[in-house]
Amino acid sequence: MSGDEAHITDCAEVLDHLYEYLDREMPDGDCEKFQEHIEECSPCLEKYGLEQSVKKLVKRCCGQDEVPSDLRAKVMDRIDLIRAGQSGEAGSGPREQPAQ
Repeated sequence: MSGDEAHITDCAEVLDHLYEYLDREMPDGDCEKFQEHIEECSPCLEKYGLEQSVKKLVKRCCGQDEVPSDLRAKVMDRIDLIRAGQSGEAGSGPREQPAQ
């Protein structure tokens, strides 16, 4: 992804685990490996910066501790629909219309 320069860690691996890295949810050795890659790879650094900015914006807009109750209800309803579909009940509930 960064041109001719080869990296020990593949860009695809870094991007696949970017949120684990951002959230500090990976082992220290992996964090060091990802940090080194991001510092050397401009495209991955750009993607990292973008995702980091989005996380900060969401945190600022939604607060740190509480999720709005209506958002939580919508997410839980969607999870229930997905689970129902996986258990063979797909198509039995109302279908959502796309927003216009």
